[in-house]
Amino acid sequence: MTYENLLLTHENNILLVTFNREKALNALNTRTMQELNYLFAEDLPTRKDLKGVVLTGAGDRAFVAGADIKEFLDLDNKGQNMAQYGQDTFFLIERFPKPVIAAVNGFALGGGCELAMACHLRVAGEKARFGQPEVNLGIIPGYGGTQRLTQLIGKSKALEFCMTADMIDAPEAYRLGLVNYVVPAGEEVNMAKSLIEKIGTKGPIAIAKVIESINAYFEDGVDGFAYEIKAFGETTKTADFREGASAFVEKRVANFKGE
Repeated sequence: MTYENLLLTHENNILLVTFNREKALNALNTRTMQELNYLFAEDLPTRKDLKGVVLTGAGDRAFVAGADIKEFLDLDNKGQNMAQYGQDTFFLIERFPKPVIAAVNGFALGGGCELAMACHLRVAGEKARFGQPEVNLGIIPGYGGTQRLTQLIGKSKALEFCMTADMIDAPEAYRLGLVNYVVPAGEEVNMAKSLIEKIGTKGPIAIAKVIESINAYFEDGVDGFAYEIKAFGETTKTADFREGASAFVEKRVANFKGE
């Protein structure tokens, strides 16, 4: 697939993905969602040396300011299909075995807020604003917003957030636990990259198992504790574990190879 709305920049084994629809405040139209799905389902799994992915928006006004509302006018009975595709795509992000960090550089509204929440970590610039304003249109979040928001900030605040459609600023998002860091405007991507560099010094198999195990806590019918036992056992069989343990005893930096 040729990327039209996503701009990909690869540097030091970190992929920067920029939603490149600045005039539309980087809104998630159908084409953008298709490109995002392809990126995580088909493209990224082939990039073996990848340390992680940073998602951000073009310009300084918006990370992703929701979905393309013009397309909603033709939804009618297609709403469930749209929501299913959006959730399937965001699950690809949430379950990706390497760190995916949202560098939120402006408005993260509706689908944009849901996209940020599907990432493993969120770095917000001081000008970032978050909101789930769907009830203003007579609908609700459909890309996992009601679920991930509740996981991150709790039931009561999630209800308030979704029912009032109020926007919150970056410091409030940090206070609620919606974002991990607040940084000066323009430093979002640099901070996200530094986090990936730090995570990249750890055992890559272990990082993937951390992502799997923490996600398991929220999956219906999955015993997260049992999943952790299984994942722990799998990591102890790896060459990375032997290298990490040896490096610790020998007081040197481990050289992990993802094996």
